[in-house]
Amino acid sequence: MDTLVDGKPRRIECIDILGQRYALRRGIVNILELEDEWYEDVTSPSQVLTALKSHSRIGGDIFSFWQRPPDSTPAHPYNFDLVDTAVLPIESYAQWWDKKIKPRVRNLVRKSQKDGLVVRETRFDDAFVKGMTAIFNESPVRQGRKFWHYGKDFETVKQQFSRFIHREIMIGAYHHEELVGLIMMGNAGKFGLTGQIISSLKHRDKFPNNALIAKAVEICAQRGIPNLCYLYWSDDSLSEFKRRCGFEKISVPRYYIPLTQWGSVAMRLGLHRGVRSLLPHGLKQRLKAVRNRWNSRLAGGE
Repeated sequence: MDTLVDGKPRRIECIDILGQRYALRRGIVNILELEDEWYEDVTSPSQVLTALKSHSRIGGDIFSFWQRPPDSTPAHPYNFDLVDTAVLPIESYAQWWDKKIKPRVRNLVRKSQKDGLVVRETRFDDAFVKGMTAIFNESPVRQGRKFWHYGKDFETVKQQFSRFIHREIMIGAYHHEELVGLIMMGNAGKFGLTGQIISSLKHRDKFPNNALIAKAVEICAQRGIPNLCYLYWSDDSLSEFKRRCGFEKISVPRYYIPLTQWGSVAMRLGLHRGVRSLLPHGLKQRLKAVRNRWNSRLAGGE
């Protein structure tokens, strides 16, 4: 099967171990990890390691797992790196609105309401998929990157995004009943996960993303979901948006356990973090700026 890694498709192999489904992601170093690690915790890392020793045919070089946010205190005796995640602790909607967010966010949410934007929980039906497909096909580039879902038709979008709706809450932002933004928020128990959040480029002046986050916080508070997680924290404009909306950087441990000699070597070289992690920060920023300019040019100057 295929999955997305850093916005790009990568072939993975799925394996069942002790009643949990793992994904073997092949690359310079082959890493074995839980397929749905945002939604599950490894039941017993030591038992998984024992099982792996008797199934060498699996082919992994490194076994990796993490402590899902907001669990930031290391609890296992293995080598780990810290992963920066964006987490919003939720006591109540009122507490978020009054104390957690910047005044600008409150003003933008109020503006979106004055401009006729209506945000509500909705269903994954044909009307929702039609609106979703229209938003996807507005531009081949978003935030300076090639947009993976651009060019997909109704049936493809419906098939790809219907797989996990049993654990997702659909939130739609509507302007005169036109879908102009959406969140497919996964319920991961410890947190709501903004797995897919996107809005129409032609309706940016109504600030639908701010209104969508507000509704997501309200739903989490109503359902007793204690945190809202907006994936990873990074040094860019998106993290500035997260910070204004009350998200905090919470660093959680990701463990790496070598299974082969090459896995041990790869960890010493830092290859388990990916080749891009080896580049100096300044060089990565310059390369990112070049990529963004190039992609914007291809998109016609978006």
